[in-house]
Amino acid sequence: MNDAQPVFMANGRPGIRGVCAVCGTGLFKIGATPAHEGMTPPEPAPKTAASGGKKAAKSAKSAKTAKKTTKAAKTATAKPARGAKGSGRLVIVESPAKARTVGRFLGSGYDVRASVGHVRDLLRSRLSVDVENDFEPTYRVLNDKRDVVKGLKSAVAQANEVYLATDPDREGEAIAWHLVEAADIPEEKTRRVVFHEITQGAIHEAFAHSRDIDMDLVDAQQARRILDRLVGYQISPLLWDRVQSRLSAGRVQSVALRLIVEREREILAFVPIEYWSIDAALAQQTSRGQTPRPSFLARLVRVSGEPADLKNREDTDGILRELEGAEYGVTNVKRGERKRRPYPPFTTSTLQQDASQRLGMPAARTMRIAQDLYEGIDIGHGEPVGLITYMRTDSVNVSSEAQAEARAMIVETYGPEYAPATPNFYRTRAKNAQEAHEAIRPTSVRRLPKALKDKLSRDQLRVYELIWQRFVASQMTAAIYDTMTIEVEAGAAGAPTKPYLFRASGSRIRFPGFLVVYSGGASGPAENAAAGDNGNNVGQAEPAKAAASDGGGANEREELAEQEVLPDVSVGEIVDLLQLLPEQHFTQPPPRFTEASLVKALEEYGIGRPSTYAAIISTITDRDYVNRVERKLAPTELGFTVNDLLVKYFDNIFNVGFTATMEEHLDSIANGKEEMVPVLRAFYDFFEPQLRTADATMEKVMLEPEKTGEACPECGGDLIIKNGRFGKFVGCANYPTCKFTKPLLIKVGVACPKDQGDLIERRTRKGRTFYGCANYPECDFVSWQRPIPMPCPHCGGLLTMASKSSAECVDCHKRTPLATEKDAAGEVKGP
Repeated sequence: MNDAQPVFMANGRPGIRGVCAVCGTGLFKIGATPAHEGMTPPEPAPKTAASGGKKAAKSAKSAKTAKKTTKAAKTATAKPARGAKGSGRLVIVESPAKARTVGRFLGSGYDVRASVGHVRDLLRSRLSVDVENDFEPTYRVLNDKRDVVKGLKSAVAQANEVYLATDPDREGEAIAWHLVEAADIPEEKTRRVVFHEITQGAIHEAFAHSRDIDMDLVDAQQARRILDRLVGYQISPLLWDRVQSRLSAGRVQSVALRLIVEREREILAFVPIEYWSIDAALAQQTSRGQTPRPSFLARLVRVSGEPADLKNREDTDGILRELEGAEYGVTNVKRGERKRRPYPPFTTSTLQQDASQRLGMPAARTMRIAQDLYEGIDIGHGEPVGLITYMRTDSVNVSSEAQAEARAMIVETYGPEYAPATPNFYRTRAKNAQEAHEAIRPTSVRRLPKALKDKLSRDQLRVYELIWQRFVASQMTAAIYDTMTIEVEAGAAGAPTKPYLFRASGSRIRFPGFLVVYSGGASGPAENAAAGDNGNNVGQAEPAKAAASDGGGANEREELAEQEVLPDVSVGEIVDLLQLLPEQHFTQPPPRFTEASLVKALEEYGIGRPSTYAAIISTITDRDYVNRVERKLAPTELGFTVNDLLVKYFDNIFNVGFTATMEEHLDSIANGKEEMVPVLRAFYDFFEPQLRTADATMEKVMLEPEKTGEACPECGGDLIIKNGRFGKFVGCANYPTCKFTKPLLIKVGVACPKDQGDLIERRTRKGRTFYGCANYPECDFVSWQRPIPMPCPHCGGLLTMASKSSAECVDCHKRTPLATEKDAAGEVKGP
């Protein structure tokens, strides 16, 4: 460096300014040198809100208000929303749909505009976080939002009051603060309004109780963003250098990947253990006027007072020989009553779980549809209407007004016996849930799903109906069952004691209660516990195992068990043996995660927030770390490799306990109990040594390319599957000598019904999967549902998956039930 001059930056840090000795380009180097000795650094600039200073930010904002307001008045104005010309009251929301709905309720006198999401973010080209200066972030207006911000500045200059009506969560609070910074909104004009549903009453209530921006919430969101940037932007380059380009590591996404990989290794290492069961088909000796004789099935549960532990065929055959000639007598009949309480209304997590289990809908699509329902849809009045409350929530609270409306509708529609004497209240189970929020519910239960059938798209109607049913059911009475348990002892006739004890259980519905509206649910067992259920439900005996699985099977088994009605037998009655039914079993490995069970696990561990679940799943699938195999999440070879490297070098960062602890710190920042900068400093002091070690010692990993089995038509080399900027494609292994490429076609093994070409999996621009002909555009056949390799039994046409257990023909539209079976890993397989 030539002409080196010691200088100080505006923040007081020393540096050297000079020119390159080779080309004359200006250079600047940060750091103190001997030449700085004796020099007096300038006073550092006041701390801004961007670095966590709240009061300093406000004074700085006031100081520059006049200058920037004058400048903003000269910019071009955007077209205002309905009836707001000259009103002096500006309202800013995130989306145009929300703007239309809010504008209709506010009426004339308000100029309602949309920011179209975030307007500012950290620079993508670099870390944008100054780790040596209190982690000060560097924000910039996004390129595609410059015109939006320009229009907002002009509107702000003409407004007397500016209401920031962004979403009622931390991210919404941060968006509001970024709008203040980007659009130069003076402090004295700024008001923050929050509403959890877009209805006239909620909006007018929110505007009547406006407040200042909550910088604690903003700092919590900033801290999350900075933490994610520190991890992602410093570990991802290691993966690019050691594995392959376009990979990423994330503070939360990598923990989710670790859960999936560790579950897969449990499955691979699992050794099945054989065991047997014996059921006895028993019948009463007299028909009691019934034909055929009343019979029931009982299972062997104890042998000589000990649990029946049948480990192999030899043990089982020995017991069968004794049971063949035994006498069977009823020794105990227990009748009782059981109540099955309704489930709480939906949270973000449980909505995603049930939509996955009941509708087969990915979490990301569920949230997109819920966003539309929340922001407003035109249902025939010429104006959009918000149909549900805010869809990013971890609370099960419900407003008293909504409860009262639901109870009134229940009494009118189903009868007074279906409304409990006092309203149902539920306890939130999620860690650090934001209790001020509400659960997801319809904005009005009077808006019945059947009335919206012609107003909503198919998926919108399905999601709305699910939310409506769940909420209404949550305010209804419990279902009541009559239960019965029969115990039968078997042994030699006339013997004082009999060594074999059989047991049969059954129940019947006496009063359906909430089941008239909503039965089952992916998240049912755990939530019944949250509601205070006695835990006696069939399928709830192993809550930990149920929580680890996808959660839907327990309720399906419960529904089946509740249909079994046992005959009216009495103690001392001798029953006849019709048949012994021995069955071989093998213990099953834990199931792979589904989207539903992964979301449930993340919530139970306290990892992430309601707004992040769908993004986490989308990231690990888009990066090719995880594949969806029959709706299960299975790690790829790349996923195994990336996870193993991250766990080896960052085990203390990418683990459940540490990540959950960081969420607690973020909650403490939001509650004003901790400051942002000390939390970030403590994290970075812990993280940086591990980063240095990984940078110095992490080994390179060479992945074998996946071959297609085809030869390159240009050079004869192997064609392999590659990852590019826009996803996977097929290219020649001899690149760059040969640059042949072609699209990757994922065949589904079914011929197109129009021209017999291959049907392939495709994706829309928004990422939704559909199926079309490989000969497009010559053939335009498409299907949203996955085709299956069997003809329609009614007309021979193409069948597509309609649900987990049925298919629908594209020609005659008739439904066909599908048999299912379990594979060796215990996964349910389709046709």
